Amino acid sequence: MIPPFDLIGRKAKQRLVGEVRALFNDQERGEQPVQRREDGLFGPASVVWRVNGDVTSMMVGGVTALLLQMLHPAVLAGVWDHSNFRTDMLGRLRRTARFIAVTSYGSREDALAVIAKVREVHDHVAGILPDGTPYTANDPDLLTWVHVSEAVSFLDAWIRYAEPDMLLSEQDRYFAEMTVIGEMLGADTVPRSRAEAMALIETMRPALSVTERTREVAHLVLNQPARSAASAPLQAMVFQAAVDLLPRWARQMHGLSGPLLTRPLVRAGTHGVARTLRWAFS
Repeated sequence: MIPPFDLIGRKAKQRLVGEVRALFNDQERGEQPVQRREDGLFGPASVVWRVNGDVTSMMVGGVTALLLQMLHPAVLAGVWDHSNFRTDMLGRLRRTARFIAVTSYGSREDALAVIAKVREVHDHVAGILPDGTPYTANDPDLLTWVHVSEAVSFLDAWIRYAEPDMLLSEQDRYFAEMTVIGEMLGADTVPRSRAEAMALIETMRPALSVTERTREVAHLVLNQPARSAASAPLQAMVFQAAVDLLPRWARQMHGLSGPLLTRPLVRAGTHGVARTLRWAFS
């Protein structure tokens, strides 16, 4: 006979895991969680496997990355002109999360297939910026900005909420490993270390800007309805933690002063969420 407290614990775990899986997988389309395969692009000994599998830090880092990416006018234009973000923001976030999961943990065949699919989509994403400058999603420099925004945000969220004493050499390994994905997508001169990543971001800053479109997309990202009442508190905490994770200059550009709650409370609460989810998936 299962002790009552063990039974309660199992049910609580099942409920949490179910909520998270429903958030990341479109069950109406039959999507299932990505299974870890040793025959993929990385493998169990990689830093990518360690970092990209933590639910909380990837949720926080993913939203931070979106807020960084949209500061580039061409990234924003691609979203504005070629996506249904206004009516399906959850779908966009799901597709990004699934891409990261498949390329990090899926088989090599599945990873290459999803990369090819993204490149095919990018072939049809092009247009003219409001100032008359042409843009294309296949621009190597633009792909590099998108890649480095994600890599820095995922890693910084991991360090803040999982491994605060992560060695710089391990951080450099993460960037070096992640270049595989960036280069396969068509990015150019992809940073292979923490120092190179931060230098690239500084180089890109003069090209970044904020317009009414930026504010509208950021508002939709940070104020989208929760999938369910049960997930609403988790979503609110994640979004506040994502804003907190942004570099100060990026928060200032967005006009985001910081979390609604005080910073220590947001970080403590997110640490609590992270511990709870790790327990649920253990």
